[in-house]
Amino acid sequence: MSKTILLGDEAVARAAIDGGVSVAYAYPGTPSTEIYQTIEDLVKEQNLDVRGMWSTNEKVALEQAVGASYAGRRVLVAMKHVGLNVAADPFMNVAITGAHGGLVIVVADDPGMHSSQNEQDSRYFADFALVPCLEPADQQQCYDFTREAFDLSEQLQVPVLVRLVTRLAHSRAQVKLAAPRAQNPANYVKDTARFTLIPSNARRAYASLIDKQLPLQAYSEAHGANALCLRGTGLPGILVSGLAWSYLQEALGDKLDGYNLLRIGMYPLPMAKIRQLLDASSEVLVVEEGYPFIERLISAGGLMREKTIRGKLTGALPRTGELTPDVIKKCFGLPTAASLQIKGLADVLVGRPPSMCDKCPHTDSYIAINEVIAELTGDVRVMGDIGCYSLGFLEPHQAIHACLCMGASIGMAMGTAHAGMNPSLCVIGDGTFTHSGLAPLLDAAKDNTNIKVFILDNSIIAMTGGQPTSATDEEVVNLVAGLGVPRAHIRIVEPTVHKKPHTVATIHEELAYVGLSVIIARRICITYAKEIKINKELKEHQLDVAVVSA
Repeated sequence: MSKTILLGDEAVARAAIDGGVSVAYAYPGTPSTEIYQTIEDLVKEQNLDVRGMWSTNEKVALEQAVGASYAGRRVLVAMKHVGLNVAADPFMNVAITGAHGGLVIVVADDPGMHSSQNEQDSRYFADFALVPCLEPADQQQCYDFTREAFDLSEQLQVPVLVRLVTRLAHSRAQVKLAAPRAQNPANYVKDTARFTLIPSNARRAYASLIDKQLPLQAYSEAHGANALCLRGTGLPGILVSGLAWSYLQEALGDKLDGYNLLRIGMYPLPMAKIRQLLDASSEVLVVEEGYPFIERLISAGGLMREKTIRGKLTGALPRTGELTPDVIKKCFGLPTAASLQIKGLADVLVGRPPSMCDKCPHTDSYIAINEVIAELTGDVRVMGDIGCYSLGFLEPHQAIHACLCMGASIGMAMGTAHAGMNPSLCVIGDGTFTHSGLAPLLDAAKDNTNIKVFILDNSIIAMTGGQPTSATDEEVVNLVAGLGVPRAHIRIVEPTVHKKPHTVATIHEELAYVGLSVIIARRICITYAKEIKINKELKEHQLDVAVVSA
């Protein structure tokens, strides 16, 4: 065994490789991006026999992973918490079909919303789907739990969710590696009814999932990560889960010796151990990162008064944002260290709001759109989407007026148009368009809704570190035309200062048309120009190989 310094995300990736993974899929999203990126890098560096790809979206990634599991292989799929919303349909149903080869779904939550629309807690999805969840407290557990998740998945034939949070995903620590193991051979599950969810099969499969709950509960009760330490009857108790254990240790140090303690790292919850903690303790404080998931379950949503249970529901800990050692110290009435104060620092160090990169093509797109809007009468709104261009909401552009979730801009623009608000405009990036913008554009084409869709094609998924897009350049044009948009109203503009008059004139022309228009603003991302060139050369090479093979 060797030791190395790894991010939490990197530890998960390394565990997958060492654990005999054959296939991996992901869609980039902070804070989960580095998981698949690391797998991809390791495969290239070590010439490993592992297949994988950046998938079009999280739903597709999970469906691809289910296929690999169905074929007997170990497979890992990675996404951020809001990506699990996109993948919810296959996630809920693969819980019923079960797994064949080990199927591990790693989801990185984002408490504090550093780069997300919400703080949702993925433990609820695991509970909803009746599948086990492992919640590592440190980078070593990221590695160990991921390897264990493959074993558990194959042992009980269920998918397993591994839940990370931002600080764990993006911080480093020493990790002890275990010996690599061989991959599974490809082999289909014999009972094809398991993976064919027509009602008669689904009812049997769901009953089988229910039957697995007792073994899962027993597994959780015996799991070493669910460690109970009773130091004395009548002492106060602490129930802590995942990364919050690290915060708690830093905040309390030796004072922890005065508490009964139950650590949680495996779900379903070990109810027998929780019962023991409650019986032995005068009160229990629940410390968990994310929603008050455990607190709500063990306190009946705050209704149970058998023993005092404090936490986020009671206001002992904040409901929003990340936990920190200082937040926990305040809960225990302990003093916090004064923050670093340097005389005159405030005079020279000023907070800088986020902004788009210098020379970003989206800047010129927004300048042109704003110029046209300024010439119109009435209240004109632009529906935005998820990507770098979301920063167009901020000054100096203030060019978008709504942003909900991946791919929602086109649907929202249709809604405003149907509500009688015209003109109705929306912007969406090339990566987001192929992620979840195709379906709403199909509706808009079928209805010929009077909306103007701007696809900002910069040839890369820039916000998450420069992953390749599924389609760019003429591929985007062909996709749009294939969905039913007349080619006469698919317009290409180059968002630059010099070509702004043409861009503005094009927008005016399409605003005069009553119906669906798609204006593609095409200019490569300045930051990732080198990566874009490599991606395009690789795609051309793959096409050439395919032609020769044919």
